[in-house]
Amino acid sequence: MKKNTIETGESSSGRPIMVLLDVMGQRWALRILWELRDARLTFRDLQKRCDDVSPTSLNTRLKELRALELVDHNEQGFGHTKWGRELGEHLLGLSKWSAQWAEEVLKG
Repeated sequence: MKKNTIETGESSSGRPIMVLLDVMGQRWALRILWELRDARLTFRDLQKRCDDVSPTSLNTRLKELRALELVDHNEQGFGHTKWGRELGEHLLGLSKWSAQWAEEVLKG
C-alpha cells in the first residue's frame, strides 16, 4: 500500500490487517465490495444498489477502496481489482466460518 494515500481511522499500528479491518468497518465499504462482485457498475447504478447511499458517502468509500487498490474505475464503471477479487474470496470463507461459529457459540 502506498504511504499517506488513505486515512486509516483509529489504526496507527501500521499493521496491514488493522488498516484493512478499519476500512472494512467503515459504513458502506463491505456493501460496495459486495455489489461489485458480479459486474462493473456506474456510480449511479452502484448508488442505487446501495440503497441510495448519499453521493458524498459513496465517493468517500470509493476513494478509500481505490487508494487500497481493491476497486478501480474505467469507462465501464467501478469494479474489483485483482486484490478486490481475492479479498472477496477470503470474505466468503470468513462468512462460512462465522456461520459455524454462530451456530455453536451464539446459539449453543
